Amino acid sequence: MRQVGKTTLAREIAGRRRGPVQFFDLEDDRQLARLREPLAALEPLRGLVVLDEVQRLPELFRSLRVLADRPRTPARFLVLGSASGDLLHQSSESLAGRITYIPVSGFTLEEVGLERLDERWLRGGLPGSLLARSDAASSDWRRSYVTTLLERDLPQLGVRVPATTMRRFWSMLAHWHGQIWNGSEFGSSFGISHTAVRNYLDVMTDAMVAVQLQPWHENLGKRQVKSPKIYLADSGLLHTLLQIDSRDALLGHPKVGASWEGTMLQETVAHVGAHPEERFFWSTHSGAELDLLIVRGKRRLGFEFKHSSQPAPTTSMRVAMKDLKLDKLVVVHAGNDSFPLGDGIRAVAAKRLLVDVDPL
Repeated sequence: MRQVGKTTLAREIAGRRRGPVQFFDLEDDRQLARLREPLAALEPLRGLVVLDEVQRLPELFRSLRVLADRPRTPARFLVLGSASGDLLHQSSESLAGRITYIPVSGFTLEEVGLERLDERWLRGGLPGSLLARSDAASSDWRRSYVTTLLERDLPQLGVRVPATTMRRFWSMLAHWHGQIWNGSEFGSSFGISHTAVRNYLDVMTDAMVAVQLQPWHENLGKRQVKSPKIYLADSGLLHTLLQIDSRDALLGHPKVGASWEGTMLQETVAHVGAHPEERFFWSTHSGAELDLLIVRGKRRLGFEFKHSSQPAPTTSMRVAMKDLKLDKLVVVHAGNDSFPLGDGIRAVAAKRLLVDVDPL
């Protein structure tokens, strides 16, 4: 995801490192030109070599494989870039066994503090938005972000869909936030085929501005949903696309519950340390559902997210506890206190999430 602080973090790492450091910013055409012959430019270097915005030169990965296989590893490479399916495919093929991926997202509550919960929810976690001097400045920054991503960044990632089309799709996706994907219905509303809108969804997922939470299904003798659940990856961008620019506007908006769900799901996943392959939602055609299921080994943890100050146990929660054999179910809510709701079910106040929920 762009503008999350990758370059700032890399420069901090480089500043603390002993030994030589070389930094290439491929947004600079002069430095990009230096790497048109990558082996000639990189082979003499020693120490840490940082390659920023590598998506501008994807053929670089073939040369990095040669350099990574040299004896005694004279240089290590820190490669930064915005994700795309093709780029990740190229890197995984060229550098299999030689590369580690570290996804970087915006600020979490663990990093900025629980006292900024409301601000983090409204503005999202992108540094330029969260750290803006006012809500109005934050909103302006996010509008610029949306325009830049659509008009510059997506084309750089190889997307050939007009920016106006992708803006309309992204805005419609914001209204779909927190819902189960239905390509036929979405395509009908958008006026194109379900395969085309699915391609657009994958583009936004590759750009890390949309998230597809996969369904969990097993042999329970019940019809279970097998389509992903869709979220926008950042609540601030969601609110910009929904034209929400203040806390009062958010609290009065029909999507307030879905916005809360997406934000607290993201914070819970970050806090407990769940990997992408461990995260699911669960839903049956009879109405039972679970917002988040984390499966690690034999452990199964369930989470529900309610924008309510006094959540109560539901039939759906009890069905999930029984059918999924959950070790526990946590209901993250907007109130002030944490308290038990029944056997294995506990309500946890969002402002106590980092205290009352243990990491995995």
